[in-house]
Amino acid sequence: MIGRIAEVMAERRVVVLASGDPLFYGIGRLLVRRLGGERVEILPHVSSLQLAFARMGESWQGVPVESLHGRPLFGLAQRIDGQDMVALLTDDQNTPGAIANYLLRFGMTEYKAFVAENLGGADERAGWWELEPMAQAEFSPLNIVILKRREGARSQPWFMGMDDDAFIQRKPDKGLITKKEIRLLSLTEMRLQKESVVWDIGAGSGSVAIEAAKCATHGQVYAIEKNEADIANIEANCIKFRADIHAVHTKAPQGLDKLPDPDAIFIGGSGGELSELLTVCCSRLRTGGRLVINAATIETLSTALAGLEAAGMAVRVTLMQVSRSKPILNMTRFAALNPTYVIAAWRPDGEEGDVHEQ
Repeated sequence: MIGRIAEVMAERRVVVLASGDPLFYGIGRLLVRRLGGERVEILPHVSSLQLAFARMGESWQGVPVESLHGRPLFGLAQRIDGQDMVALLTDDQNTPGAIANYLLRFGMTEYKAFVAENLGGADERAGWWELEPMAQAEFSPLNIVILKRREGARSQPWFMGMDDDAFIQRKPDKGLITKKEIRLLSLTEMRLQKESVVWDIGAGSGSVAIEAAKCATHGQVYAIEKNEADIANIEANCIKFRADIHAVHTKAPQGLDKLPDPDAIFIGGSGGELSELLTVCCSRLRTGGRLVINAATIETLSTALAGLEAAGMAVRVTLMQVSRSKPILNMTRFAALNPTYVIAAWRPDGEEGDVHEQ
């Protein structure tokens, strides 16, 4: 249709009628981009957000807006967690009921919802809803949802480097988790952006994947784990920490061909197939991407360095030797964690240049 409009514009003026403000998640941006800003005049009307907040009687400067119109609900949890108020644009799939069920799944009951339907029409309806009845109710297809946190309600705080014991782990043999200090350095080396696609291979309890999702809030995170019991723990930790990620039950590199190319890869466990895994990962890593490996033995370090060198990657290795304080009677001693090699790799044409440090 835009191609046809461009043809007709050579001979006459063309009017495109759009609802509300065409430059607020509307067709205006597309028309300007395709036809040129100098050829398009925008005459906006009141947007759905303006009307909804007017009916609600609250100001909306600074309120984040998430569009679920033609987009999946996936990942919404980490994007809105901790917000006092957030506006959601819906569609016929991501309805107020679907949104309520999603929030209930992640235990986000600190929110109540204001649903405004058919704004500006004769059958307009707007009002407050609790999540449970909202999940069962029917709404007009034309609606907008505004979530507001109840006064005094607080979500579980999140900060970089959550304590190891905060994560649900396999019992009775705990320990399948990247320790906090190692996790922090590894996440730093991954250089995550808001929209990064991340692979966490050998995810264990999912600690790295979950913290990665809190950084890459608009990206996609895949926790890849071969043990079924750990997949259940990953999913439980996702609910606990409100991180909506993909838990993939497979032994890498099997199944990686079904995932989108990553901006960052973390390898916490390889199941003895590190060489083959590195070949696949290095070939799939996007331009400017980062690959981080944790190695607890010099044999794994040697295998990793050989594989990365064969793939033409630049490498930096950091040996982390961490001790934590522990009480002993009325005194304090230090208990050492296992030394860990944190191996960071990138293509030598990246911003760090052709570097190999050990």
